[in-house]
Amino acid sequence: MTVGEIQNRDAFLDNLAKQLGRERTKGKVDRPSWRKNPQWTVFQDATQDELVDILEKQCGVIHTTFKRTTSDQLTQVLQETIGGYEGKSAIIVNDERNESFGLKEYYENQLPETGCEVRIWDPNNKRENVKFAEKADVGITFSDITLAESGTVTLLNDKDNGRTISLLPKTYIAIIPKSTIVARMTQAASVIHKQNEAGQQVPSCVSFITGPSNSADIEMNLIVGVHGPIKVTYIVVEDK
Repeated sequence: MTVGEIQNRDAFLDNLAKQLGRERTKGKVDRPSWRKNPQWTVFQDATQDELVDILEKQCGVIHTTFKRTTSDQLTQVLQETIGGYEGKSAIIVNDERNESFGLKEYYENQLPETGCEVRIWDPNNKRENVKFAEKADVGITFSDITLAESGTVTLLNDKDNGRTISLLPKTYIAIIPKSTIVARMTQAASVIHKQNEAGQQVPSCVSFITGPSNSADIEMNLIVGVHGPIKVTYIVVEDK
């Protein structure tokens, strides 16, 4: 058996169909047409500004700090947020938007001048990235798709955007370009599906993050930050 080879697939499917009392379907399966489609109609008429308001309201539910800014003021808001977290070390996504949003100079010079040790994710040195992230005060990424209804940021984790950036540091900051905000999970899945259909390379790991981790498993007491950052800030940036 070679790596990735499927064994006994036909026999398995034939037996499954037999147990169901029907012939095995081998052709294309037509998607059913449903009379009700709430997954598409919820917030379908909301404007982009209204989606931002919905996201802000949901952040209050998920224990997440919400901020709005412009590209010109982004570095100032970032500095205020990092300072509020008493951040002395930060691991940051290796993203081309760092430059397009005017953050490259800030990360390379201005932020280190405040006494904060900065590491940009290095795709050639993953082990050291993880070690740094384990001890970092702050992790910073961009949101690729943002779900207003649930207050969820979506990260397409690839070689330049390790999932530990948002998982291991004490606190996490998600920079949310306003244009990435959609109504809910249905629209996020549609965006990813269309990217795949268009031949774009979609990472095998897609992270959906909804504020800091929460657990009420023990005596129904809600505890925030059990297995991830203790505090989270979303910064929505006007990008259009």
